[in-house]
Amino acid sequence: MLPPGLRTPREVVLYYDQVYFDLVDSGRAHQFLYPWGAAGAVLILAYLLLDHRNSRLLQWCRFPVFGAFSAFQSWCIFTNRARSPASAFGVGLISSWGWLWVSAIMVVNDCQVDFKRIERAIIGPGSKNEREHPHRHGANGSVESAPEDDTLRQRKAVERPDDPSRAEPHSVQYFWQAYPSAPFLVRLDWVADVFCSFRGVGWDWQTAGVPPPPKSVEVGLRGEVPDPSKDEEFTTSRTGIRRYAHRGALLRHSFTSLAIGYLALDALKTFMHQDPYFWGYTDSPAPVFMPTVVRDSYFLTKTYRLLLSLAAIYFALWTIFKLGPAFFCGILGPKWIGVRGEPWMNPADSFGSFMPVLDKGLAGWWGGWWHQTFRFAFESPAARLTEALGISKRSTIGRLLSLFIAFFLSGCLHACGSYTQLGETRPVLGPMRFFILQAVGISMQTLGVQQLKRAGIIERCPKALCQLTNLVVVHVWLYYTAPLLVDDFAKGGVWLFEPVPFSLFRGLGLGAPDDGWFCLSHGVAWWHSGKAIFDTGIAL
Repeated sequence: MLPPGLRTPREVVLYYDQVYFDLVDSGRAHQFLYPWGAAGAVLILAYLLLDHRNSRLLQWCRFPVFGAFSAFQSWCIFTNRARSPASAFGVGLISSWGWLWVSAIMVVNDCQVDFKRIERAIIGPGSKNEREHPHRHGANGSVESAPEDDTLRQRKAVERPDDPSRAEPHSVQYFWQAYPSAPFLVRLDWVADVFCSFRGVGWDWQTAGVPPPPKSVEVGLRGEVPDPSKDEEFTTSRTGIRRYAHRGALLRHSFTSLAIGYLALDALKTFMHQDPYFWGYTDSPAPVFMPTVVRDSYFLTKTYRLLLSLAAIYFALWTIFKLGPAFFCGILGPKWIGVRGEPWMNPADSFGSFMPVLDKGLAGWWGGWWHQTFRFAFESPAARLTEALGISKRSTIGRLLSLFIAFFLSGCLHACGSYTQLGETRPVLGPMRFFILQAVGISMQTLGVQQLKRAGIIERCPKALCQLTNLVVVHVWLYYTAPLLVDDFAKGGVWLFEPVPFSLFRGLGLGAPDDGWFCLSHGVAWWHSGKAIFDTGIAL
């Protein structure tokens, strides 16, 4: 528990510094250091670079390799800590996510056997590498064409308006690429791609909610002549996620969004610095800058803090996700990373529109509006379990099983993050209970809607009334359950994270007394020199 009397967020951060160094000096925790913290990931990548498709021994080895990886990830969660409270949360979250993701691609599925990705070959002036000439190594099974094609065809591409190579005529091939037997660099690229493609964009297991690729790519995959000039500027999925076909439009959207996200995070952080609740004093009264009607009302104070917490989570994730398209398409681009740098391979959105919430309630909140980054890893174990038990995924039992497994796994991720924090958190009674209750809420609302449909009530109600009901149900449910999560964030120190290096609003004097323009004076990482090489590295 935080000691009473800390007057600013900076003083709370310094207190957690002391907690951290006390843990390390006493031997109760190890510093989380890079590159050693990535040893588990290196082990998995090294194994996946070995072609085990034709070796039963190597196929079997993926289970003991996964066991060693699991032991390392568990060791990180139970013993490693970071100095920054938000980084401490990341130790648990990322370690548990690594375990879950590797289990999805290597145990529940065998990525070398089960997965294929879209690849592009360019033939003509400037084609120099093996990526651009897959027919050289297609005979050993590394390349697969569309089902209706027996060979890869060369197809002349109509250049996109913003294609930097438009001055040089060339041919393009789109095809499905299985695990490459050779050359090594192509295999390394494939393995790194599957290791990082959490939503499966450009893979044959792409998650629901991401719109299909442009028509020219779909046509190319069918063995026909693609014509990118006929592609729409963007396509939108049923949940509201956009996928741009042209680089300029995507980059304009991404950089505008990053500017908006920066200012939003700066403003939200400024508000948090004036409210001791976000420092970890969760029982503190409303901040003095709030109107009297809010400060005198428990309901309004709680609502304000929940909304501010939701906005902070949303804009933090929203802004981080906008960095991907800006970096992979804007900075690297097709010249350096091939088809992964194409705009259509980098969906502009991770969050959907709010309409699924109005139409489906809690199910729409979590399955349509909220980001679906972890969806494949959450769904894979349930899909394999229902298959093993002979249960239809679309049956009531199958849906309930999938629902509760997904939210249980989400609870595990966030509970591990809670466990590795420096503050006084409650991993099971906080985050885990919150996510399990979301599954309960979705089940209850779904059952209620089914009963109302059977009674013929839904059909007689105006659509606007149904949407309003969903909106009310969702926010009432979250009003009573969300504190389990956001209070735990506050007690662990997550809200002390500094999202921007320079603050416009705090520089103008709107933050805490010791705030200023520059926000990273405390530092986020430093070089630690230990007594041994394994105790030396970049500490967070």
